[in-house]
Formats: sequence, C-alpha cells, structure tokens
Amino acid sequence: MDKQPWFAAKRYGYGAGLPITWQGWAVMGGYLAIVAVVAWLDHQADGRVKAIGFGLFVAATAGFVSLVHKRTDGGWKWRWGSDD
Repeated sequence: MDKQPWFAAKRYGYGAGLPITWQGWAVMGGYLAIVAVVAWLDHQADGRVKAIGFGLFVAATAGFVSLVHKRTDGGWKWRWGSDD
C-alpha cells in the first residue's frame, strides 16, 4: 500500500479536511452511501432492522475515521493556521 495522503490536514483545529485524491473522494462517497442506506433502514418498522442499521452505522463510522486518520497529510494534531 502506498503512503500518499488521501486527505488534507485542517488548517485550524484537530483532524482532517477535505479529500485531496480520488481515493479519498471514493472513500467519502462510499461512507455517505452507507449512511444513506442506514437512514433508509431507520425508516423500516421492524426493530431488528433498525438495530442492524445502527450496528452498520457504528462500524462504518469507526472504519471511516480510522482510515482518514491513517491517510491524512501530516497526521492529526492541533493546528493554529499557517504557523504549522
């Protein structure tokens, strides 16, 4: 696996900014698609389906945050603007 960053670091604050490569945009699009499926599942009447949707949401969010953390240019740290 190459080590090219997929996400830009935030200029102010902690974390990542927007994607800077097509891979980052693809990951973000996939995550948003999963969130859309979870929103659809939440409107179903069955409580088991809602529980499955919640589990899918938690797993997708944990995976997305982990991947973004690993693929952010310069890592995640507190930034104060152009001084960093």
